[in-house]
Amino acid sequence: MSSLAAALESAPRSFREVWLVSTGHALTHWYPATFYLLLPLIGNELGLSYSQIGLVMTCQHIAGALSNIPGGMVVDSVKRKGFLLALSLFWIGFPYLLMGLSSQYWMLLACSALVGIGNNLWHPAAIPTLARRFPDRKGLVISVHGMGGNVGDALAPLAIGALLGFFTWREIIMLNLAPGVVIACLIVAYLGTWSVAAEPAPKTGARSHVADLVALLKDRAVAVLVVSGAFRSMTQGTLLVFLPLYLARELGYSPFAMGVCLFVLQAAGFAASPIAGHLSDRMGRSRIVVSSMVMTAAVLVFMGFAGGSQAFVFFIALLGFFLYALRPVMQAWLIESAPRHMGGTSIGVLFGAQALGNAIAPAIAGALADRYGLGAMFWFVTATIVIANLLVLLMPKGARS
Repeated sequence: MSSLAAALESAPRSFREVWLVSTGHALTHWYPATFYLLLPLIGNELGLSYSQIGLVMTCQHIAGALSNIPGGMVVDSVKRKGFLLALSLFWIGFPYLLMGLSSQYWMLLACSALVGIGNNLWHPAAIPTLARRFPDRKGLVISVHGMGGNVGDALAPLAIGALLGFFTWREIIMLNLAPGVVIACLIVAYLGTWSVAAEPAPKTGARSHVADLVALLKDRAVAVLVVSGAFRSMTQGTLLVFLPLYLARELGYSPFAMGVCLFVLQAAGFAASPIAGHLSDRMGRSRIVVSSMVMTAAVLVFMGFAGGSQAFVFFIALLGFFLYALRPVMQAWLIESAPRHMGGTSIGVLFGAQALGNAIAPAIAGALADRYGLGAMFWFVTATIVIANLLVLLMPKGARS
């Protein structure tokens, strides 16, 4: 049976399923990217401080941190990954519709938390399944999946920035639900039975799952990648929340100009993702991760000095290129370091740690911005990416080569 499973996984597979899953991944990022651009408008309407705006995202990521690990364990125990993807996509989009119908701050926090819970099903289901269905090209297929996220992150602010000239933020949030429903239906229709060959497990039951989880967390390579990923996500999460605020309130950019800047950030990441994934398959994960983190820190320092100059947008593009090149490479590296039957759990642990980092970072950055101004945000995110880089140096020697 083990030989048969290996043969099935090594058989040629259609790349169309990669494109469909990547399209769904684009929408899981489209919704939050839309929300990041609308958040300054929501904050103005509700009279929110920087700290209160940061708390909205903190609630989302705390919910994600608490639910990611059990979500990953559920994914490992459910064979029909396609159904889980469709459920996750709908669960991410629907709470934003509820936000558009409410004017209460507590409702904003509650719906943000629901988004965090729904998002934890997508990555543990999609990433390990893609890696196992394309074992010789896992870096590439995971990077294509990551490109889908970059497309959603890039096109959403550009499109929403233009639509804000014709619609209110509430109308945009309500219209936004339609594409998610359509793609969820396509996933059910074409990938409803999407799965991988079952892994043989010597033990079953809740106690064995907990024991496997403890063993996974004790693995040095896994622990280093998870903690480093948490600090990298602190950099990314803080920028996504406060860069639009910086562009709007400090530089006086219009919503469309803000959308263009965020598009530039994500478009550069779109270009970087497949390059980094392919090179990591050839050159090794460590070289790509370390070099990308070093360049990210350098660009953030330059952005802190560039201020309102024309070079600022150029540095935004460079930042997107190096920051988003990291994501698929670290995911592929983690899957290679974790036991095969715990692919979903390992991704759940990674995204749980990243959600925790994203929960902490906006609150800290918001407090720093209230006290020292929004410019202090750049020095905070520089510190987080430097720490993430230093942690990678603690990887076991065999895992770093």
